[in-house]
Amino acid sequence: MDTHKYYIVTATAPVNIAVIKYWGKRDEHLILPLNDSISFTLSQSQLCATTTACISPAFTHDAFWLNGKEESFQNPRIQNCLKEIRCRGKKRSTDGASGGDDRTSWRVHICSCNNFPSAAGLASSAAGYAAMVVAVAEVYGVSAMDLSIAARQGSGSACRSVLGGLVRWIKGEKPDGSDSFARQLVPPDYWGDLHDTAL
Repeated sequence: MDTHKYYIVTATAPVNIAVIKYWGKRDEHLILPLNDSISFTLSQSQLCATTTACISPAFTHDAFWLNGKEESFQNPRIQNCLKEIRCRGKKRSTDGASGGDDRTSWRVHICSCNNFPSAAGLASSAAGYAAMVVAVAEVYGVSAMDLSIAARQGSGSACRSVLGGLVRWIKGEKPDGSDSFARQLVPPDYWGDLHDTAL
């Protein structure tokens, strides 16, 4: 195995502001909402999370940095997102879709930062988990999956930040959460003169 081999991807994701709330969760572990919700995603030219994911057979463990500070990778929400993506990657490899390149056993290093204050009511976790899922899925070669399902397992509203514009998070009915995902209702440029001001 070539231990000098690596794959690296950087992704960004926007903040989203819910205009119809989901009003609680029917399953706290899977982060399944009680109701559908709808949000606007804001322009990434002003507010966004940026995440870089790198995998390599040389890495001995998974690692995560947030705004320049190393954080525990044992966060169950990070673990759930990663597990979902690696499972999809493993299935893709088993089905032969990966061209024989199974990277799912390689460890990942993730660096994420926000260009706005965290924990300030601006949905930093939504943007952060969305950017993380997009970057990690791409680096593992499974970006064709419905990324909103994986993002939802990090932060419920992150499933809406994977998409742009006006986005609906469908609550779903199944106990396993497989029918709880996000869908774009209209694209970001649908209302060209709509503005959101954060003071």
